[in-house]
Amino acid sequence: MQTKIKKVELRNLELEDYKELKKSMVKSYPELADSYWKEKDIERLLDLFSEGQFVIIADKKVVGAAFSLIVDEVLVDKNPDYAKITGNYTFSTHNPKGEILYGIDVFIHPDYRGLRLGRRLYDARKELCEKLNLKAIVFAGRIPNYSKYAQELTPKKYIEKVKLKELHDPVLSFQLSNDFHVMKIMKNYLPGDIDSKEFAVLLEWNNIYYDESPQLINTQKSIIRIGLIQWQMRPLINLDALFEQAEFFIDAISGYKSDFALFPELFIAPLMADYNHLAEPDAIRELAKYADPIRKKFQELAISYNINIISGSMPYLENGALYNVGFLCKRDGTSEMYYKIHITPNEVSHWGMKGGSQIKTFDTDCGKIGIMICYDVEFPEQSRLMADEGMNILFVPFLTDNQSGYIRVKHCAQARAIENECYVAIAGCVGNLPKVNNMDIQYAQSAVFTPSDFAFPSTGIKAETTPNTEMTLIVDVDLNLLKELHEHGSARILKDRRTDLYEIKKINP
Repeated sequence: MQTKIKKVELRNLELEDYKELKKSMVKSYPELADSYWKEKDIERLLDLFSEGQFVIIADKKVVGAAFSLIVDEVLVDKNPDYAKITGNYTFSTHNPKGEILYGIDVFIHPDYRGLRLGRRLYDARKELCEKLNLKAIVFAGRIPNYSKYAQELTPKKYIEKVKLKELHDPVLSFQLSNDFHVMKIMKNYLPGDIDSKEFAVLLEWNNIYYDESPQLINTQKSIIRIGLIQWQMRPLINLDALFEQAEFFIDAISGYKSDFALFPELFIAPLMADYNHLAEPDAIRELAKYADPIRKKFQELAISYNINIISGSMPYLENGALYNVGFLCKRDGTSEMYYKIHITPNEVSHWGMKGGSQIKTFDTDCGKIGIMICYDVEFPEQSRLMADEGMNILFVPFLTDNQSGYIRVKHCAQARAIENECYVAIAGCVGNLPKVNNMDIQYAQSAVFTPSDFAFPSTGIKAETTPNTEMTLIVDVDLNLLKELHEHGSARILKDRRTDLYEIKKINP
């Protein structure tokens, strides 16, 4: 029968707690007589690393505790026994500059088990590990039920069955449920541990926020601000008029300290009005001559306004072939080009466009991003390859002339956000161009989509614009939420793929 608790508290251990602490230790380890920590041991532990020692207080009684040291990673890798890793019980191995939070003990008084108090201690360790920017939590866990199966199972087989929940181990089962994974099996770990046959399992929890070389400046942000431009198609007398309108939006978005500005696909189409007397394939090729001047201007604007600009897309001639491309103009002055991979039947039949052949992600000062132009987002393989390379945000400049085309883009973009556990930002053009063939009307509702889990909006829509209205949309996205989702989400799509049965890979990496 579980003990009823009126009040419970988790806090750091104090030396004055020792009398109650000893009672709980003795009750927790009846099979290891006289193995409890002495008062002088606790005093030394507190002198060395008081922040790493936790207790659970239930109705003024110490009913559980977790003790830790910080040790060098190399010490863990050498697979020492318990005496060696604790410095022969002196804690001399503690190194404040080490990389690993090593758990030397954790216990809950038997009368208070089953109340998830142990989980609180483990969560406190995880928070401490993140706070101190340590690489991982490591400790050796006993397998006290192993003695019941030692005649028929090796330690490895026993652990596998516990993992599959075919067997229950009061220690290992609990640790696995708290996101620890098995590193290795240790022999002769704790002399006298008959129940475990002196075997232990080295377990690890990785700190996904660990920064191997923290910097004081130029650190990568976790909150990224995205500015989307829902561009109104309007007559433009020349390229300078387009630059003036584009700079207006870049100025406005950068004024809100945005990290990215996203333009739509083929937003420069109004400039094609001067070539409306030509056949459509000839007119679009005339428009391609603006690509390099736009790249240069956007590079200047990226520096001037301290913002990364994704230039939507535009026609581009390369070795006589016509492509649909865009430029990522970074605020450090550099730029990279991206291609539309999948070309719509309309682009082929009216303009003779070809698809690009390079699928890649881009490194920015805000982490890895992917860029896919409109129709590309309807092909899930392309973004999955980007996700495998670490993409956090997928940008999709698009151009759709009617609502059904937009709905394809919207729902496919939402699917990409869910299946790749990333943010997806889409931006399109609105309005009409009566004097430009094959570009008469546009329909758009720009938006930022999220994965579908508790940390995100229940609809999977972070924010969206008013349909068919020229406007901007400025949205903050949190990359740390993606890290949490990858490791601890209620669905972990990237992790749970059956790569033993199927895979997606680049043919020409």
